[in-house]
Amino acid sequence: MKILLITVLSSLIFLSRVTAQNDQLVSERMLPAIEELKDFVAIPNDALVAEDIDKNVDWARNAFVKRGFEISVLKTDKMPLFLAKKAFQGSRKTVLFYFHLDGQAVRQPEWFQQNAYSAVLKERDRAGTFSEIDWSMLRNGKINDEWRLFGRSTSDDKGPIIMFLQALDMLATQKQQPPFNIKVVLDCEEEKGSPGLKGALANYKTELAADYLIVMDGPMHSSNLPTLTFGCRGGTGFSLTTYGAITQQHSGHFGNYSPDPTFSLSRIIASMKDEDGRVLIKGFYDGIKFDDQAAKVMATVPDVTADINDRLQIAAEEKVGKNYQESMQYPSLNVRGLKAAVVGKGGGSIIPEQAIAEFGIRLVPETDGKRMTGLVKTHLEGLGYQVVDHVPTKAERLRYSKLVFMDGGGGGSPAFRTEIDSPIGNWLKKCVTTAFQTEPVIIRIMGGSVPVVPFIQTLGVPAVIVPLVNMDNNQHSPNENLRLGNLRSGIKTCYSILTTPIDQ
Repeated sequence: MKILLITVLSSLIFLSRVTAQNDQLVSERMLPAIEELKDFVAIPNDALVAEDIDKNVDWARNAFVKRGFEISVLKTDKMPLFLAKKAFQGSRKTVLFYFHLDGQAVRQPEWFQQNAYSAVLKERDRAGTFSEIDWSMLRNGKINDEWRLFGRSTSDDKGPIIMFLQALDMLATQKQQPPFNIKVVLDCEEEKGSPGLKGALANYKTELAADYLIVMDGPMHSSNLPTLTFGCRGGTGFSLTTYGAITQQHSGHFGNYSPDPTFSLSRIIASMKDEDGRVLIKGFYDGIKFDDQAAKVMATVPDVTADINDRLQIAAEEKVGKNYQESMQYPSLNVRGLKAAVVGKGGGSIIPEQAIAEFGIRLVPETDGKRMTGLVKTHLEGLGYQVVDHVPTKAERLRYSKLVFMDGGGGGSPAFRTEIDSPIGNWLKKCVTTAFQTEPVIIRIMGGSVPVVPFIQTLGVPAVIVPLVNMDNNQHSPNENLRLGNLRSGIKTCYSILTTPIDQ
């Protein structure tokens, strides 16, 4: 027993020394990481501007060639797919890392800085307001983990790319090599739903083949504790249009006579959910089950309902699941937009000719997009509506008093979920636990979507999301930012992954 205790203590002391050494190496990478991220962010990367994406591909080519990678730019029907790969002597396993280098468009007037592509350094005061500070602060002592870099794609998804590159540089300074071969994919049109990805994967299956897929996109748990996410929801959508008279009518002449399509649409929307937010469409939640172990995993996530509701400024949450994590296990239905006549300036005393609502459905692995929109159609028919898949003709308008045009309803993007106790899951849990001396927060499935399911389906590869950025990063919105503490922990996470052998 005494010998065992001594052995355990010796192991703990050794791990503590290794952790401290690695932390020092990470600290030495912080300034280079910030400078490289500033340089990368300075290149506009609007997903809708091909010239911008080409410039980012050139930057990425130089960055990965500098680290000894072989580069390929794979053609697709849309934007190209960037692939970097590097083999290491004696390695039998290959890990494919997924990032994206495109970003959301910038609405510059809504940013609190002159140029969204020129990163600025800010700190937050006690009132929660961020103010710009001079870059020289980074060199006047210890870097404050609560400082943030503001700029488009600092967190989504250029920050994680820099974390990975800097971790590679850490290995180089230690004259180490990863215990597996590396392939890196940079998606050039993730923000557009990656329309060219599926065909490209079929064409380049051999080039992209790997044993594991790690997705480095999306935010960590709000606590900023190390996080592993084992799935993501997918999505599909549709629109509904109800009709009144063929043109707008004066409410004085036709009020109480010509039907108002807004009320028809409102009744449809109201029929779809109860007051607690549960979807009332028959079969919508069919097949959703999780065992006691899964429920336990979700219950251990350190979510605080009061804090979430305070951040959202809502009095009460919907009652689909017992907690936030459970609510993500179910498909969701929401109204993405509504339109009827004119609101505000330009409005008038009219009855609108039509009312339109666009809907989104978040999918989970147990649900299929076409089936879910089919359930919606059946629900509408149950309400007595004639559902058409085209703008109705005059004959149809005259025949049916309850008429709705349902547009869309395709399969959309599917969801995925990997077993937590799978080989890739156990390996990544080991990586994170070793690096941080604490077990990671385990997210069974996250609410958002990442277009990686084609990888899983086409390549037959298991996937786990390793999120690295702060939850409150304003991704897709003005004033996107990256917390420097997350830059630090992200480099550390990447380094641990790149130095941890995969069990054969």
